[in-house]
Amino acid sequence: MSASSWHDPIEKNIGVMMILITLVVSVAMLVEILPLFFQKSTTEPVSGLKPYSALQLAGRDIYQREGCYNCHSQMIRPFRSETERYGHYSVAGESVYDHPFQWGSKRTGPDLARVGGRYSDDWHRSHLNNPRDVVPESNMPAYSWLAQNKLDGVDIAANMRTLRTLGLPYTDEQIAKANDEMKGKTEQDALIAYLQNLGTVIKSTR
Repeated sequence: MSASSWHDPIEKNIGVMMILITLVVSVAMLVEILPLFFQKSTTEPVSGLKPYSALQLAGRDIYQREGCYNCHSQMIRPFRSETERYGHYSVAGESVYDHPFQWGSKRTGPDLARVGGRYSDDWHRSHLNNPRDVVPESNMPAYSWLAQNKLDGVDIAANMRTLRTLGLPYTDEQIAKANDEMKGKTEQDALIAYLQNLGTVIKSTR
């Protein structure tokens, strides 16, 4: 039997074609993706990883709200050019407490996976108020209003309770004190706290 003799009925019958495509994709998922849900390297946190503090979690929400992920990835690929610039490559165990994770691949701006501790809080404040004050060639817009927006009244405790149902190890004490941690803080304070935490568990190999 020639290839065309059994190919033709499939190609001319859209219903059969859809069933076969679904079957192939399903098998591929079972083979390639399903095992990842059972590997310790992808499901268990790396040593020393802690869930975000209340202020850091608020900063992460602001990071997502402002669309920072549209220009910045948080994934260092395991290539020499990547690790020499940014540090140790990213591993899945760093992001098990992230819902959703922020790896991405878009790099209009530099990767932020290891930005924590690389610059001072004052540097980040200047960068957010006017990026060109510290990076003259930057095309990032200013986010100066974050310094005026207060976090008082933000119910981050509700967010933490929800995340606990997804498996994050927040304690009752942490949740009870969460909203108090927001008092007197600005959105800029929260975003900086989040950025300063990124990549601090796995240290740079440089």
